[in-house]
Amino acid sequence: MRPDLPWGGLYRPYVVGKTVAVSFITVGELLFGARKRNWGARKVADLRLRLHSAVILPYDLALCETYGNLKAAVYNSGRVIADNDLWIAACALRHSIPLVSNNRTHFEGIPGLVLKTEQ
Repeated sequence: MRPDLPWGGLYRPYVVGKTVAVSFITVGELLFGARKRNWGARKVADLRLRLHSAVILPYDLALCETYGNLKAAVYNSGRVIADNDLWIAACALRHSIPLVSNNRTHFEGIPGLVLKTEQ
């Protein structure tokens, strides 16, 4: 969405030729960011088009159990991770897929998570 930012090309190898999956939480965060920044209808439509080309990972009981176990493990370790980040990580763990993110510090050290980052 932001071709002016330098890291887009760094992440291309992680997604080109692969099925891209996005957690339902990430979709909500993207739409919030669009509204917060007062994106116009054209740019929001482009975001929606891009999202239609991805698999949006929904919630289910297995995801809720993964989240609960993950949150307990993180809590018991004394670490604080934002709930949305824990949901995103839980989606990746529940579906056994790597998480591609430019936010290493948000996800680093989450038990069992395979994190792909260039940061």
